[in-house]
Amino acid sequence: MTNHWIDIKNSDCVLIMGSNAAENHPISFKWVLRARDNGAKVIHVDPRFTRTSAKADIYAPIRSGSDIGFLGGMIKYILDNDLIFKEYVVNYTNSSFIVSKKFKFNDGLFSGFDPTTAKYDKSQWAFEYESEGIPKKDPTLSHPRCVYQLMKKHFSRYTLDKVEKITGTPRKDILKVYKAYTATGRPDKSATIMYAMGWTQHTVGVQNIRSMAMIQLLLGNIGVAGGGVNALRGESNVQGSTDHCLLWHILPGYLGIPTASLDSLETYNTKKAAPHLKGAKDPMSAAWWQNYPKYMASFVKSMYPSADPNKAYEYLPKVDNGKNYSWLYLFEEMSKGAFDGFFAWGQNPACGGANSNKTREAMANLEWLVNVNIFDNETASFWKGPGMDPKKIKTECFMLPCAVSIEKEGSITNSGRWMQWRYQGPKPWGDTRPDGEIILELTKKIKELYAHEGGAYPEPILGLGTHLWEDAHGEFGPHEVAKLINGYFTRDTEVKGKQFKKGQLVPSFAYLKDDGSTMSGNWLYCNSYTEKGNMSARRDLSQTKEQAMIGLYPNFSWCWPVNRRIIYNRASVDMKGRPYAPKKPVIQWSGAKWIGDVPDGGWKPGTKYAFIMKPEGHGHIFGPGRADGPFPEYYEPLECPVPNHPFSKQLNNPTAVQFSSEYKAVCDPKYPFVCSTYRVTEHWQSGVMTRNTPWLLEAEPQMFCEMSEELAKARGIKNGEKVMVESARGELWAIAIVTKRIKPFKVMGNTVHQVGIPWHFGWVFPKDGGDAANLLSPSVGDPNTGIPETKAFMVNVRKA
Repeated sequence: MTNHWIDIKNSDCVLIMGSNAAENHPISFKWVLRARDNGAKVIHVDPRFTRTSAKADIYAPIRSGSDIGFLGGMIKYILDNDLIFKEYVVNYTNSSFIVSKKFKFNDGLFSGFDPTTAKYDKSQWAFEYESEGIPKKDPTLSHPRCVYQLMKKHFSRYTLDKVEKITGTPRKDILKVYKAYTATGRPDKSATIMYAMGWTQHTVGVQNIRSMAMIQLLLGNIGVAGGGVNALRGESNVQGSTDHCLLWHILPGYLGIPTASLDSLETYNTKKAAPHLKGAKDPMSAAWWQNYPKYMASFVKSMYPSADPNKAYEYLPKVDNGKNYSWLYLFEEMSKGAFDGFFAWGQNPACGGANSNKTREAMANLEWLVNVNIFDNETASFWKGPGMDPKKIKTECFMLPCAVSIEKEGSITNSGRWMQWRYQGPKPWGDTRPDGEIILELTKKIKELYAHEGGAYPEPILGLGTHLWEDAHGEFGPHEVAKLINGYFTRDTEVKGKQFKKGQLVPSFAYLKDDGSTMSGNWLYCNSYTEKGNMSARRDLSQTKEQAMIGLYPNFSWCWPVNRRIIYNRASVDMKGRPYAPKKPVIQWSGAKWIGDVPDGGWKPGTKYAFIMKPEGHGHIFGPGRADGPFPEYYEPLECPVPNHPFSKQLNNPTAVQFSSEYKAVCDPKYPFVCSTYRVTEHWQSGVMTRNTPWLLEAEPQMFCEMSEELAKARGIKNGEKVMVESARGELWAIAIVTKRIKPFKVMGNTVHQVGIPWHFGWVFPKDGGDAANLLSPSVGDPNTGIPETKAFMVNVRKA
């Protein structure tokens, strides 16, 4: 989230799209209702009429997978009716930048596409630069190759007729949403978007969010109170685990993963910091990522405290150039026998991963599998599950029982980037242990083996600074790890005119250095545990008068970066530091200093651009770094009910993750219905915890399939009957829920039915609960993230 939970109450309009917040993120909805009490309009755009819809002022149905059509139409509506916040757009976005003559767009494809590799040459999307290295701009926004004019041309095709035709959303509902939301493109108004997996789990997931980010920039809704682009995370610590490199392509703090060709720290830093150093040629651009060398040197020192940064970098694993290690590719390689072993830590791939039959069959190629969880699950016991013959499976499976969250101490970082310390309640039950203890003991045992037996390259293992993870008793220490994440000075040193002693905690990332004198496990969290104490453990509700106007609560817990509650908040003020919305100011210049939130850079007003993390300092209307284009473009899901769409001849995302050997159902009469997976309030993730909790299982005991009355009638299905749901990859049984909450869509002149299934079930427990929804979903995904497209694929439904 760019903002935070409490800030939602400051919004004048809340659009919930790709989410059922009332049921799946109920604490967030408290603040939605607070905003509504204050006069805000609440809008819900979703394929189903849910409890969120019931509380909305405007509900609009939409066919799953057609969001870019809907959002592209809103961009056209803003531009056609001149509803942009022009001062904001000119000063704070790259709308005025001039794009290279090489950039073209033709019938669904951007310039630079190579059909043999299914990738773009993104150099053709570059900006033009002045001789001193500053992007050429036209503040009048009239140059034919400025971003603003290219955007107008690109979205000119997204007419109301076409949007209605492809989304199935009635025109009157489309206009209601557009008018209500775009009314916030004024200095004193703001609107927020709340989204979840309903937007991300698509082959165009990143571009769904890019579309909305563009709308927010055009309306001046980024960096302001009640604004932002706010992702609703599916667990309490998804944000924290992502910050600390849950994903394969990043290190902690979103530092890029080293590749084989970046064989030295100098080479790595040159590659990663280069575009930001180029952006820094403009004296008004902070180009904050030019600090990459400081953050990387401090990170590798936290891993290998006895080595200098250059040697420590050599010890880090490097990924092969051009190779993708994300989920879908991982299991594709596993299915080919590329792995000997696999750790499934706190997850359940046999249910949670797309194309679960493929996942289960892939695990049968392993020598060993270690499952770290609190209960037995479909992953640990895949070898004796449906369709499996234990006699033919060689995989040796181990179970390491893990403590639950309330049995261990440590921090979580919520969706709003608030890091909050949680203390241990009851001690771990039986032989279960906290994750940290398991990791520490496992690492020590591996180090012992390397010390005793040697190996091809033992230094990276033996050099790990595991002593920094331990408390005074030699056991895993949550506080010790939290301090390491914050960072220490490794020797007496002077920074910014201040003297620091060896072993002293670093006060903030502004003090990190690239010479090995500092270590920090995650630069973004530098300031979270300082000499003043554990900042995330604070529970102080005090605020200044200005902070209380919007509910910042800066002394409650801690928020990255440096306790800034709303990021890009310099865009909430004009070039003189005056708030655009004086009744809900995020920051303001007093004449001598900034007051309110921690400013996104402490420079005086008008001296630096607002978007300090971007090389040129401006928010990206034109995003030249994305794998599938600098503007969002409409594409159908890789499995879809229509053979074409009205925006171009390119049916699907040409860069999407897919495997040619796997069939995709496009207008296949065997699979005529759109299916989407979703969650319910009573169950969590793949259900490992909640299916083993009797009162929750009683509330939602079995797999079900939600369908419209019209579809049920056409298929002769009655409410409560057992049905079979099948796709090109597998089938499962479910109990039919026949409901008015889902209606057929009229798409491209045809009636399209949609069904929905929850993804919380599996065969291990309960025995009559059904199996995984992901048995049906395809191995296809977004080209930027690799996230699977589980929100829009094709199935058949028939009476069992």
